[in-house]
Amino acid sequence: MSAEQSLPHHRLPPDALAELIRGEGGPAALDLLLRAERSRRLLLLRMLDDTTDLGPAWDLLSAAQQHHPTAVNDLLMYPQTGMWLATTLRRLRGKEPQDDPPLWVVLGHFAALAAAAALRAKLDFAIQVPVRHGRVPLPTLGCAMLPVSEPWATATVRSRSGQTVVAVPGCEVAVPTDPGTAGPGWHPLHHVSVGPAERRLETVLDDVDPYRTYPRPTEPRPLSEETAAHWRRTLERAWAVLLRELPETAAAMRSGLLSLTPTAARERFRPRSVSAGDAFGGIEASEPDDAAQLAATLVHEFQHTKLGGLLHLAPLLTPAPEGTGELWYAPWRDDPRPLEGLLQGIYAFAGIARFWNAHRVAPSAHSPLAHFEFALWRAQTATAIEQVHRHPRCTPLGRALLVALRDQCAQWLAEPVPKEPLALARLCADDHAARWRAHHRRPPAAAVRAAVHAWQRGASGPPASLAAEPEVVPDPSARWLDSLAVLVRYRLSATADDRRPDAAATEVTGALSGDALLAAGEATAARRAYTAHLKAEPEAAGAWAGLGRALAAENTEPTAAHLLSRHPERARAVHQALLRVTDSPPDPVRLAAWLGSPPA
Repeated sequence: MSAEQSLPHHRLPPDALAELIRGEGGPAALDLLLRAERSRRLLLLRMLDDTTDLGPAWDLLSAAQQHHPTAVNDLLMYPQTGMWLATTLRRLRGKEPQDDPPLWVVLGHFAALAAAAALRAKLDFAIQVPVRHGRVPLPTLGCAMLPVSEPWATATVRSRSGQTVVAVPGCEVAVPTDPGTAGPGWHPLHHVSVGPAERRLETVLDDVDPYRTYPRPTEPRPLSEETAAHWRRTLERAWAVLLRELPETAAAMRSGLLSLTPTAARERFRPRSVSAGDAFGGIEASEPDDAAQLAATLVHEFQHTKLGGLLHLAPLLTPAPEGTGELWYAPWRDDPRPLEGLLQGIYAFAGIARFWNAHRVAPSAHSPLAHFEFALWRAQTATAIEQVHRHPRCTPLGRALLVALRDQCAQWLAEPVPKEPLALARLCADDHAARWRAHHRRPPAAAVRAAVHAWQRGASGPPASLAAEPEVVPDPSARWLDSLAVLVRYRLSATADDRRPDAAATEVTGALSGDALLAAGEATAARRAYTAHLKAEPEAAGAWAGLGRALAAENTEPTAAHLLSRHPERARAVHQALLRVTDSPPDPVRLAAWLGSPPA
């Protein structure tokens, strides 16, 4: 294989670019991104070849390229190959952790790639490859399992006249003639084909490639046949949802969804999924609750895939000035995010809103929940865009993208949603924002001290200085800010037991008793629960924010409700400061009402 291959200069024509900045993009746009990604991979391979001696593996890959160029191209474009290339180059430059696996194992993965290419090209060869905790993964094919006790060792992959073995002293594993079938000591990669012939999705469930998890590699963990079969069935149903409701997106996925890495199920309504710009076409996802959730996850991560491909062609932001560390509210995260991360989230959740808008009117949809998801994510995406759509770091392309998505959100916000899911979506959006502020916003220390003095001397209101914009100070304890939204999903789901606040609260990590009551519409009981919680744990940020929502829902103490809904960080900070100077802290509602009064 030549590292000197001529690479084209890639440009996106106006129609494809217009599709992508709207958050869309059909098969033609995906094909352009894939071509550009291929060139990028070749450049990374060239950089690696210039940096280190790839030895016999390079020669073997070159021979495979001559005999079976399609096989080599498939390996080159496999998401995990891109992840390995980028990870290895960062490791060589000291920008990745230098611990396990050893560098020779990382570099030796190239030999495994070359062996897989040669095996697919039906060449005779022999090459040494790494053994990782008793397993030898051959990318895109499968994994040999050997009785090796050392965490890191080497094995020989040898092929003669179509017979291939993976060998260590005292043991050989035969690779089946068809590597897609299982054999003694051989675990094949799960190839999956779902949907009708003319609109079929063909991808793989990757459970063995070390670079299938993002951003850090993990060792092979073969799925049981039962688990793999369950994933196939769920993917089949999810694909049917996408074909019916987002056919253009599904058509693009047929080219761009190249691998799916299954991970264990998480809490209900809290799936985890990951993709990476270096692994174009790869998605890591936890086992979903149902087909609709998996369909939404595929859309979410495919949005990241498209944006990652676009970012490899043109920047959306200019570099941040030296020494600046702006952080922003991302309504789908517990932590503050840099501008780059917020932009990724905006693009992804615009896709989520589009999915739920289509799914909520489908005959098979659970409509109250689908309406809620649409109403929530259109609002949260719009909130994120409003913060930054005029940010000076946006390039012309970045501004165009944010303007297009802002216009789309405006159209969505005008669409009718039934009363109950709409009200619950607004409740959850406001609650998440308030919890985030309670955790991550810090009023000026001098203003907090002045407020304490004003309270102690009986002033009619707080000092005006307390209204100054608080700085963002990341709070590492911020967790589970979505608890109210998860509880609302329980409320809107079909089973009767899920509608009981006490039953739902026990299932949701991080949920307070007040959260469960608020989600159930029991505002007065929620207020009492939050007040009791603050008496026991005065620093509980979620209880301060939840108290504001409960007061607003109860329609009592409007001044305190407004302050705690908009600026819970003020009440939390002043209350903590008062605790340091007095043994009798004030009632939270009374303090919030005072803080919401006109400045003294």
